[in-house]
Amino acid sequence: MNKAILMGRLTRDPEVRYTQGENQLAIARYTLAVDRRFNRNGDENTADFIPCVAFGKAGEFAERYFRKGTKIAVSGRIQTGSYTNKDGVKVYTTEVVVEDQEFAESKNSSSNSDGGNYGNSQSAPAPAAADDGFMNIPDGIDEELPFN
Repeated sequence: MNKAILMGRLTRDPEVRYTQGENQLAIARYTLAVDRRFNRNGDENTADFIPCVAFGKAGEFAERYFRKGTKIAVSGRIQTGSYTNKDGVKVYTTEVVVEDQEFAESKNSSSNSDGGNYGNSQSAPAPAAADDGFMNIPDGIDEELPFN
């Protein structure tokens, strides 16, 4: 079985390209900075920088909503490969091919310099917690949700 599950922050905005031809396919590449759980020396926290690639609708989603500093959770498979560069040297690659990706925190709790607003100039009132453990969604906000 080949399954990778990661949670981390984007090191920069995703780089998105589209394939040529009639049925263009989005290919989004981004790197996640994933904190290491344990540090042998007890020094400062360290992170691994893991390259990820998302195809199709997942690539379009990354292009539209993900920005540098966004904390996301990704699941997918590890893929290795190799190519020969222009100097004739064989280069080996390892990346996670994204099967599922989602936000790992709300926009308001992000530590981005823009306050986590990610270019959305509208601000909705914060939903209040109900006694049953679920949040109440304010009326009229359903038009702003990316799913229905």
